[in-house]
Amino acid sequence: MTYAITQTCCNDATCVAVCPVNCIHPTPQEREFGSTEMLYVDPKSCIDCGACADACPVDAVFPVDALPPAQQEYAAINAAYFAGRKPAQEPGQEPGQDVRSPNFHHWDAPSFERGLPSDFAPIRVAVVGTGPAGMYAAEDLLLHTNAEVTLVDRLPVAGGLVRYGVAPDHPATKKVGDTFARFHTHPRVRMHLGVEIGKDITAAELAAHHDAVIYAVGASTDRRIGIPGEELPGSISATAFVAWYNSHPEVAPDAVDLSSERVVVAGNGNVALDVARILVTDPSVLAGTDIADHALPALRASKVREVVLLGRRGPEHAAYSASELLALKHLPDVELVIDGHDPRTGGAIDGAAPDEKAGLLRGVPRETVDWSRPPAPGRRIVLRFHSAPVQALGDDTVRAVRVTGGEGELDIPAGTLLRAVGYRGVPVAGLPFDEATGTVPHEGGRVAGMPGTYVVGWIKRGPSGGIGANRACAAETVGTLLGDAVAGVLSSPAPAPKAFLRLARSRTRHVVDAKGLAAIDRAELARGRDGGRPRVKFGTVPELVAAAKGGRWKLPG
Repeated sequence: MTYAITQTCCNDATCVAVCPVNCIHPTPQEREFGSTEMLYVDPKSCIDCGACADACPVDAVFPVDALPPAQQEYAAINAAYFAGRKPAQEPGQEPGQDVRSPNFHHWDAPSFERGLPSDFAPIRVAVVGTGPAGMYAAEDLLLHTNAEVTLVDRLPVAGGLVRYGVAPDHPATKKVGDTFARFHTHPRVRMHLGVEIGKDITAAELAAHHDAVIYAVGASTDRRIGIPGEELPGSISATAFVAWYNSHPEVAPDAVDLSSERVVVAGNGNVALDVARILVTDPSVLAGTDIADHALPALRASKVREVVLLGRRGPEHAAYSASELLALKHLPDVELVIDGHDPRTGGAIDGAAPDEKAGLLRGVPRETVDWSRPPAPGRRIVLRFHSAPVQALGDDTVRAVRVTGGEGELDIPAGTLLRAVGYRGVPVAGLPFDEATGTVPHEGGRVAGMPGTYVVGWIKRGPSGGIGANRACAAETVGTLLGDAVAGVLSSPAPAPKAFLRLARSRTRHVVDAKGLAAIDRAELARGRDGGRPRVKFGTVPELVAAAKGGRWKLPG
């Protein structure tokens, strides 16, 4: 029996570090790392020790003979990655030695310098943002140095993308948050949630209280399509929709209208597939998740029966990952069809190998959709390739979306246009910003022209890569920071460590610390138990602050 990595793989390579026979690839030292959608177990080398399954933070690794029915394809997917593949040549490897040999141990951590000299005084580092990028950076500092870390977040609760970006029907992916949470109460960590840098405290003030500052603020807004009608009511960003069903306090409960039978989604990346899946999934299934308490009744009353996913290129170039597509194919009571309007789509599918992205669509029904008719009974998702939106039509709200296609432009009647063409970073007060890329200019994570200031995650590299990609990204940034510390580039802060807390509390009355965060966690779990769900999240800042202070909160419903 061997093991296989499945859909929820986060690519953070924890499994690589614990594998005793080097059978998981690509590794962070291989050129392919970061460009593949997931990691893979070589069935010929696996010795069935189970170390990878124990270490995986998102429960993505299973014995092949224990794969759930919807995941059984992953045995072949893992094996196919190694078929006909020449052993990779890595640093430290003898000529001709197979990296899959148990005698070749090649990886413990990303290849950036770690640690500080033993006689080096502890440095004080602020990390702005408590999502995956920020927490990987904090973890790196705490495990490899004696640094003192200040965690800052503008919201009164930690989690970032894990809390507000991961779909509620992906609970295994959310488990990576448990790995990060163990550092919230670390003795060298101070937590100040509900403090916004650039509003409550300036970037200069934050820097004055620390040796270094790492900004991990992500990409919090959406890219625009740039078509007429994009501003009409009924045209909303996938960013807002994801925040809506995840209880983000900055998105109102009534921000989404589900009164139309058809929704058009512009884009076919993983976020587009997430929103399509949530729209057509049986609400009784979602009732067993931590989906927003306001979203559940809205989805139960939803009239949406059909979701159309537009992809401007063919299926061989689709932006979604193979694992997310496979999940879509296994949705119960949901029909998946391909719009056959363009012959190039069928040609790409028929000509692809079974394990290629287009080949995974072989067997999915194809039809020439009659868009003049209302959606058929039942629930379905239509994949329409070689098609892009050119205009949102309607006087007071979206009534249809004009799209391109093999037959020329046509109008698809729909009451909602969901824009899922990517995320975009926003300027950080006091830092330089590249408008073209939506990122902060940097060199190895060091902000250009600002000694002691660093970036990590999407604000550093743009909105690419999943949760695990932030681990190597954080390692690079932390390596640069530590190199600067040893070189004497960093300025020592004048104020005492507790002075920053006094400053924060003088600017806002609602600072939440680690004890307050733990109180929020207990309260949300209690709400979940009372409602028969794993967790019911608070959806407003006042509720979060009240829970942090041990105040009263009302049960859902």
